[in-house]
Amino acid sequence: MYKMKTGVCLIALCLSAALQVNMAQAASGCPVAELSVCPAPLDARLPEVKEMLTWNQQQRVVGFRNDYRSYSGDVFKADRAVAIPHAPEDLSAVSYQYEGKTYALNDYLKRNSVTGMMVIKDGKIVWDYYGQGNTQTTLWTSRSVGKSVVSTLVGIALKKGEIGSLDDEIVKYNPDVRGTAWEHVTLRQLLQHTSGVKWDEDYTNPKSDFAQLTQCEANAQTYDCVNKLVKDPHRAAYAKPGQAWSYSSGGAWLLGDTLEKATGKSLARNLQEKIWQPYGMVHDGVWHSYQKGRHDVGAHGFNATLEDWGKFGLFIMNNGVLPDGTKTLPDSWVKAARTWSQAEKSVSAAHPDGSYGYEWWNNSVPANAAGVAPKHGLESQDTMWALGIFGQMIVVNPKEKLVIVQWSAWPEAEPSFSAQPLEASLMFNALANKLAR
Repeated sequence: MYKMKTGVCLIALCLSAALQVNMAQAASGCPVAELSVCPAPLDARLPEVKEMLTWNQQQRVVGFRNDYRSYSGDVFKADRAVAIPHAPEDLSAVSYQYEGKTYALNDYLKRNSVTGMMVIKDGKIVWDYYGQGNTQTTLWTSRSVGKSVVSTLVGIALKKGEIGSLDDEIVKYNPDVRGTAWEHVTLRQLLQHTSGVKWDEDYTNPKSDFAQLTQCEANAQTYDCVNKLVKDPHRAAYAKPGQAWSYSSGGAWLLGDTLEKATGKSLARNLQEKIWQPYGMVHDGVWHSYQKGRHDVGAHGFNATLEDWGKFGLFIMNNGVLPDGTKTLPDSWVKAARTWSQAEKSVSAAHPDGSYGYEWWNNSVPANAAGVAPKHGLESQDTMWALGIFGQMIVVNPKEKLVIVQWSAWPEAEPSFSAQPLEASLMFNALANKLAR
């Protein structure tokens, strides 16, 4: 009887504490009551999400740091938070050469509309920057950086046996694709974007598949709308699975959908249980949800603080090993994730060793780039880039024990490799060279 009363009291205390948190959030005007800390700044006026692809740069800043409240979202909670230690270094003189001119770090921030950046060396923050009013509690949206998070969750599911093999056809876990062009596509081919299924990713065409996905997200019944768009039985194949590379947010969404069906858990729940809490992330985050508690979007929609973006990079850098020594990823998973596909169109003059792995990019300085420096520092075989439109990045180099995180509001969703992506690779090479031990 005494134990029962004690348990009831403990439950009552927990409920009371939770209620107090919710009341405090509501009193402070925080739009997502489940968050332990309300993100700042809390902008009063938000841009229309249906116009996301045509926002101006200031709208992008406001929109990207309020994505967590602009859409329905699933919160993934932090627990046993462990902050990244600081060991500040002066990086102000680090520079690169581009188009005949030399630019230092502050120049890079301005030229590339950077709104947040962090450099982590040997597990310590050596430099960080918050711009445009962003703070240590700001939850910035990942755009396609979220694809790399989903890729990692697939690796964990493989290690746990929730997925049998990357060479399993996705129909094994996602029977809805039966009778569509996706039916005989494997998990590995979704990871590498070599499904061979047509998908128009054009961010400038209002009628592209990606633009239609964005419109689905701005309206009700989002899951049904996107599910119908991606799994349309009339959607055709352009190549045999595995033959050619073509970037596809539709395929990435389908990978997330398939992972959720294989594990029986939403992406946010998977992330919370398998990485966020065991690795000691510092703040709660929010994942853009199409059906709360059931389905989160696999193509993007991961919202977290700059420090926790950095901690995710550290998780990858350390091969998914938890603080207690538990290995969460298959052996050599991280290396396999940055083993660049040799499929048609992945290999190019700019990147002759391939452009894409398991939803991670090779964004090393292009082999055919001229008049730029430094061309070396973060070599393609050692470095993996999580990239999202408008300049979102997590860069991981286990060999150099280096993680670099960037938030941006680039003027274009996907500029050519000779513009902002090239400047990023040059700046990050310069940082790596400066910090080399």
